[in-house]
Amino acid sequence: MKVLIVGSGGREHAIAWKLLQDDPTLDVLAAPGNPGIGTLARCVPIQADDLRGILALAREEAVDLTVIGPEAPLDAGIVDLFRTNHLAIFGPTRGAARIETSKRFAKELMAHAGVPTAHASHHTSVDTALGAAHALGAPVVIKASGLAAGKGVVIASTMAEAERAITEMLDGGIFGAAGSEVLVEEFMEGEEVSIFAICDGQHSRLMIAAQDHKRLEDGDIGPNTGGMGAYAPVSLDTPAFREFVKVRIIDRILAALREEGHPFTGLLYAGLMLTAGGPMVVEFNCRFGDPETQALLPLMASSLLQPMLTVARGETLVGTPEFDWLPDSCVTTVLAAAGYPAAVRKGDPITFPEPQEGVYVFHAGTRLADDSAKPTTPIPAVVTSGGRVLSVSAVAPTLHAAATMSRHYAGRISFAGKQMRHDIGWRELFREIEAPHDGNRHA
Repeated sequence: MKVLIVGSGGREHAIAWKLLQDDPTLDVLAAPGNPGIGTLARCVPIQADDLRGILALAREEAVDLTVIGPEAPLDAGIVDLFRTNHLAIFGPTRGAARIETSKRFAKELMAHAGVPTAHASHHTSVDTALGAAHALGAPVVIKASGLAAGKGVVIASTMAEAERAITEMLDGGIFGAAGSEVLVEEFMEGEEVSIFAICDGQHSRLMIAAQDHKRLEDGDIGPNTGGMGAYAPVSLDTPAFREFVKVRIIDRILAALREEGHPFTGLLYAGLMLTAGGPMVVEFNCRFGDPETQALLPLMASSLLQPMLTVARGETLVGTPEFDWLPDSCVTTVLAAAGYPAAVRKGDPITFPEPQEGVYVFHAGTRLADDSAKPTTPIPAVVTSGGRVLSVSAVAPTLHAAATMSRHYAGRISFAGKQMRHDIGWRELFREIEAPHDGNRHA
């Protein structure tokens, strides 16, 4: 069987790795891929936003399954294009992808479906947005309505920060068209967790929860980023929580999208805030999250390939098994380039320690130091080429052991200007001290 993975990040590297764990006989291609993916698959220099190029590649290679990693090609309608050409593809249509690509659409859909979320108003005028922010008071959340590569959210702790964010988005255009409309949203207090669900348009299979760390620096300070690390499982993911998420959130939003005429197929990501009043949706994404994917897939004992194929072929998940998980923990530490999340420096050489059992290094912002070189095993010389450079995932019987392994190995990877957090999983570690797990973490 031949599988094409579209994208070039750590998420796509982890997906390629997992699919080959499920079936080592797979012939995997990646467009465009990266040096890490190149040790597992054949990378083809076609960019993820080149829809016609990807379609031509899938036809030429007689690909059996195409998996879309990033949101941009989904927003551009790659699933619609493939389905028109009768090719199996895992992901939502352009209409269904609006659950991520338009925060205004997502808010209005949640209100219609009765999905719990924070109150928000949408604005294209600085004056009305400022008025809404002042009415809510600080802290307040300012969001670019469109796609902003995971960086279009400002949690303003003061009105001065809110005013600056609104002005920069609407007048300054810092997020381009994505910030031409903003949402002013009430601040929600609590812990944030992520739930992934594979969906066939009507039914879903939920994965265990992961917790992302968005702030750049230890102690959850510094600017928001696309994610500086993640861990799984999360003890807050109880059977009651899971039932609430499935019935009150996932099932309702799937029904609402069907009513809109855009049934959701693929991976639905729910970012949830665990407030005193119960779980509330922060955001939906229409694809695997990064870096949560790198923390979840190393723990998945059952097949990811089979439910992906089922959905991509337009078949039902009814009768398919729920996911099985290892009785372990996984902690992922992200290594970021100098300057991230602002102006990123590129081209710094990277050196790696010897491989370590239980540690998986997933590439994101890397490229070959010599463009004429071909990826091999081990990886040839690579340099930094993006903001988030590598994800270091470690699997161990306890969260403390996994965190230690991830942090220590990440610390031994070297490149100039490297940024990393040293406290991924800190909330869960505090919970373990206060109330140790009872062994039913994956219920």
